[in-house]
Amino acid sequence: MSTSDWLRTDIGTTTADAITIRGHDLAGELMGRVTFTELAFLLVQGRMPAEGETMLLDAVLVSLADHGLTPTVLAARLTYTGAPESLQGAVASGLLGAGTVFLGVVEDAAVFLAGIVAGSQGDVDLNAAADAAVAARLESGRRVPGLGHPIHRVEDPRTPRMYAIAEEAGVLGPHLRALELVAAAAAKRTGRSLPINGAGAAGAALADIGFAPEIVRGFALLARTAGVVAHLAEEMERPLGMPLFRYVDERLAEGRR
Repeated sequence: MSTSDWLRTDIGTTTADAITIRGHDLAGELMGRVTFTELAFLLVQGRMPAEGETMLLDAVLVSLADHGLTPTVLAARLTYTGAPESLQGAVASGLLGAGTVFLGVVEDAAVFLAGIVAGSQGDVDLNAAADAAVAARLESGRRVPGLGHPIHRVEDPRTPRMYAIAEEAGVLGPHLRALELVAAAAAKRTGRSLPINGAGAAGAALADIGFAPEIVRGFALLARTAGVVAHLAEEMERPLGMPLFRYVDERLAEGRR
């Protein structure tokens, strides 16, 4: 195998006078003509999105940009407190904690729902597949991804809006439908109704517009980067990290007395 057989990329190339992204001239065809949302879609899927796909992807990115002083944001702020010369380190630390509790649910839900959709044909089978998947999950003692939220205990305000946008855009597909069936099945089996959380709805939406479940967490990170940068900009103007450190240190000192 020659080097040229594997040392290549289909995403972009650069020459002395041009940059090409997925076959499009960056300066002449993309800059000033497509949004960042459309570009992100093009980069990953290799094609320009349809209008409805752009609407839903944009809604997903907006929905995941920020959720207040989460542990991941606190990690970013505290990293900046210790290393203000390393903005990139602070941003990175704010993304590294995206897992099964915060933000990573986007991927967990997409993977879970993909299994349900793959094992069904039509809405009747989808309902049965959702119920079986929920039963298996509960019997193994694991949480059902995409359900429940520590703050939005009754309804996550992002969820009904996500469904409305998907419906309006004509891209409400089997993963979003499956997620509703999952919520109903879980409520029936546990006797406890948990809301569909925004991260779960985002994962289902991304799967419905063609993104592989294994890559959707990347879009959650892309969205949250904007929020983390905003928190770091605020940290520069109104520091929270150092007062937080001092508060914790003082409480610990009191406990040792």
